[in-house]
Amino acid sequence: MLKISHVSKTFNPGTVTEKQALRDLNLHLEPEDFVTIIGGNGAGKSTMLNMIAGVYPIDCGTIYLDGVNISRQPEYRRASLLGRVFQDPMMGTAAGMQIEENMALAHRRGRRRGLKWGVTKQEKEIFHEELKRLGLGLEERMTAKVGLLSGGQRQALTLLMATLQKPKLLLLDEHTAALDPRTAKKVLSLTEEMVTEARLTALMVTHNMKDALRLGNRLIMMHDGQIIYDVRGEEKKKLKVEDLLKKFEDASGGEFANDRMMLSD
Repeated sequence: MLKISHVSKTFNPGTVTEKQALRDLNLHLEPEDFVTIIGGNGAGKSTMLNMIAGVYPIDCGTIYLDGVNISRQPEYRRASLLGRVFQDPMMGTAAGMQIEENMALAHRRGRRRGLKWGVTKQEKEIFHEELKRLGLGLEERMTAKVGLLSGGQRQALTLLMATLQKPKLLLLDEHTAALDPRTAKKVLSLTEEMVTEARLTALMVTHNMKDALRLGNRLIMMHDGQIIYDVRGEEKKKLKVEDLLKKFEDASGGEFANDRMMLSD
């Protein structure tokens, strides 16, 4: 479903702020893989997601999505193939628009747009049923402005919008990091439910090692722009946080220096 081959990316080359974010990165995902991604600050986790989404051009290498070479496609061309939820709950929705209007934009993604006005009755019925899944009562507030919702409500809505039209690949970039623990737990539960039910292929960056171990069928660890550990299936299920710390030290030659990740519950 996703094949990244020999991808590298350097920001600000030839300057004092030069940073090699990805170094000959290689990753191959099978359909329905749910991969959690961990790593210290500056490991290249978010950069990898941005390269897949086309936010920045890659320096070299190739990226194939469902057999199509998207390596040089602009971001807007890839948008219909991808679902994405960001760390900031404010980024995935339009605050000045109603809930149903936001959902209509997501529902019509990748389709030809006409001059037809507003949200159709059929769409409203679909959105009402989909919003019920969130368990947040938003199905009774479909005409409310999204800007009036809490961060957790907006993030849950963004997640629903990202999966409304089944994407080829779902990108989750620390999408619960800005939420309180209770809300984060709810959004993670919805994430697991939606990915499983829709049989999505997903990449999830997380700062929480326990979540990385509990969720998904595969885990990768990144350091200095490369994947230094890749584990899946039964082997992944047997791992503990202490095992991941030891793997990091063995592979990188240093201690894991990310307190937020180490101390997460």
